[in-house]
Amino acid sequence: MAERSTAAVDVADNSGEEPLTAQADQSTADGVANNRERDTDSDEAQGTPTNEDSGKSSPPDPHSGHKLARRYRLEECVTRLDGFSSWRAVDEKLRRAVGVHILPADHARARSVLASARSSALLGDPRFVQVLDAVEDEDLVYVVHEWLPDATELTALLASGPLEVYDAYQMVSQVAAAMAAAHREGLAHLRLSPNAVLRTSTGQWRIRGLAVNAALRGIGSDTPQRTDTEAIGALLYATLTQRWPYEDDAHGLVGLPKDIGLIPPDQVRAGVHRGLSELAMRALANDGATASRHEAPCTTPEELVKAIGEMPRIRPPEPAYTAPPTYQGTAYQQGAYGRPTPRPGAAQPAPTPPPPLQSRTGKALKWGVSALLIAALGLGSWQLADALMERGGTADDPDQTQTVDGDNDKGAKAPASGKPVSIVGARDFDPFGDQSEKPSEVGNIFDNNPSTYWQTDYYLSSDFGRLKDGVGVIVDLGKVQQVGKVAVTFIGNTSVELRSAGTDAAEEPASFDGYQKVAEGSGTSVELKPSKAFKSRYLLVWLTDLPMQANGEWRGRLADVKVTS
Repeated sequence: MAERSTAAVDVADNSGEEPLTAQADQSTADGVANNRERDTDSDEAQGTPTNEDSGKSSPPDPHSGHKLARRYRLEECVTRLDGFSSWRAVDEKLRRAVGVHILPADHARARSVLASARSSALLGDPRFVQVLDAVEDEDLVYVVHEWLPDATELTALLASGPLEVYDAYQMVSQVAAAMAAAHREGLAHLRLSPNAVLRTSTGQWRIRGLAVNAALRGIGSDTPQRTDTEAIGALLYATLTQRWPYEDDAHGLVGLPKDIGLIPPDQVRAGVHRGLSELAMRALANDGATASRHEAPCTTPEELVKAIGEMPRIRPPEPAYTAPPTYQGTAYQQGAYGRPTPRPGAAQPAPTPPPPLQSRTGKALKWGVSALLIAALGLGSWQLADALMERGGTADDPDQTQTVDGDNDKGAKAPASGKPVSIVGARDFDPFGDQSEKPSEVGNIFDNNPSTYWQTDYYLSSDFGRLKDGVGVIVDLGKVQQVGKVAVTFIGNTSVELRSAGTDAAEEPASFDGYQKVAEGSGTSVELKPSKAFKSRYLLVWLTDLPMQANGEWRGRLADVKVTS
């Protein structure tokens, strides 16, 4: 049975058009500062009505400074074509930047745009640019969405060259997982392109224009899952090669040479990761094209996510070590201050040692030092003899007990063991992902309330969908203290490691390598006890395998952490 997308409702059939991913079109402005999008079609770019809009009422003419609902002030028009316009605006009520799509209420696609916007808003997935409002106001229909000033389009990232292997892997993993979640709710994008995929300053990839961009242009598809999967394959192909996988140039990228067909990325550019190259071909295989290495093609985002999970995990690159510059002492520190600069080629005289102390004061000083050394030697000999005599007396009398006066004990007392150690703070730790994992819930792990917990994001498998090695929580004990064991309580059977920052860590380590594993275990109530007690201020509770929760999601939930000395 053919699939039917909810991205375009009551939209005319688009049969006869080339594949969506092959079109050199641009998405509407969905929230990237200083990245204006311009459509490559000359009629649309000039705002000339197309055949589809012939006979329809002309769109209203909003201008900079115009307010919608006495709240959204239009600032800059980013796109104006095909009967609608897109703006960067300001929400004066919440004092934040937003994006706005505007079209006449009697526009042929006004109803489908409203329906698509409201469906997209109900999804509420943070991997998509969120729809904030969808309103029909007298003679206008407008859709308000997030504006992301810290995000960069994939188009801009590819302008300087292909992405690194790890960045390309993260892009296709996150975009495929997001689109799989959208299709499970009956939503399609249908206009996935480098302009519709953004990378934030934290490294997270986000998708804009879900359902809305296609509805604005009246685009539909009988096979929306196939269309979006092929588009993801085109995005991966572009990130690996900096080429568009079709003959026509698009999105600022050069197309493939004509009459040679679709060739794998590792044949276009040397050094391309073979696994990602095969994955791109499996997603792009369509209309007679065969998947690379005889693997089955991926026809849905869900199949693409499964294929990514079967790949060997690609780890982030190791940070480059930069050797500190060699220290050069100044002339004053090297003892050359005030000396004349020697001529080149002249022999350097050996420095003469200072003369011995010959004055009366010098002789007195030498005798005084000698007397102190003799006194110290005599005192040490007496204490040693006394200690040996006491030890001999104890050995002769096995029933004799030795008592030590606390006032005369000069040694440091060993810390008591088995006592609770207070936790003064904690934070989430996600070094292999987007650096954030539910930070607002971390305080629940030491609030002495077993019904509250910190939880991870949800994943497609117990091993974090093969996206990362794990996530965890860093526990701050306030100062370096002795740690004998750590008891952790989970909701669901969870695998966990206890890692320590060591006693020499003056500050909380920022990288995973700053923590050494001291214990591990699994279960719901796990006692992490190292082979011997150690001292540390910072502990890392590191989750390595997640349970499936009652709602069917793979998610870790840490309810309590107790530290004892």
